[in-house]
Amino acid sequence: MAAARILVVEDEESIREALTVALRGEGWAVEAAPDGSGLEARLEAFRPDVVVLDWMLPGRDGPTLARVVHSFGDVGVVLLTARSEVGARLRGFEAGVDDYVTKPFEMAELLARLRALLRRLGRVPTTVQVGDLVVDATAGVVTRGGHRVELTATELRLLGFLVENRGRTMSTTQILTQVWGYEDVAENLVQVHVSALRKKLEAHGDRLLHTVRGIGYVVRA
Repeated sequence: MAAARILVVEDEESIREALTVALRGEGWAVEAAPDGSGLEARLEAFRPDVVVLDWMLPGRDGPTLARVVHSFGDVGVVLLTARSEVGARLRGFEAGVDDYVTKPFEMAELLARLRALLRRLGRVPTTVQVGDLVVDATAGVVTRGGHRVELTATELRLLGFLVENRGRTMSTTQILTQVWGYEDVAENLVQVHVSALRKKLEAHGDRLLHTVRGIGYVVRA
């Protein structure tokens, strides 16, 4: 499968450049623009799988451009916005926005949301391998050294998030937000589930799920 293609439309240069570096670091093809001028031509030439749009752009704003994007077919749209009011978000969804990321944002959260959207669009492999660990998120199947590892639904979501971000240390807050959907719970919830998950994985091999003291957790071979 060819690399996923991401078009970034963001007028703030520092954010645009940071996004370009991070997205290319995922192995995706990236094109970036400072505004929506010439968007139709870019869509025709680049044929992106997902467009990341800033809401507040010079000229046509994000929701307006989202309508243009969807006129080109099954292209995902992620909107970057500092606006949190319900009415604004509804306008975006009505324009065909698939997901929101609120500024200021953590790059890891945006990458996770993009991976999830690309999976829904069928543009990324659903199977991830780290060493002898193989995780098929779609089928809900995990194997280690050829042995099936039986996980609960929460453990599967937790492991899926960590292997998607393999090699990166994920904080407890990031894990709570992405796996549980909220962060206003006791942090030991993550510790308990990591401990149970680690025990199951290490029944068939060496440690893959590591604790980075004072920061969070990382999966690496």
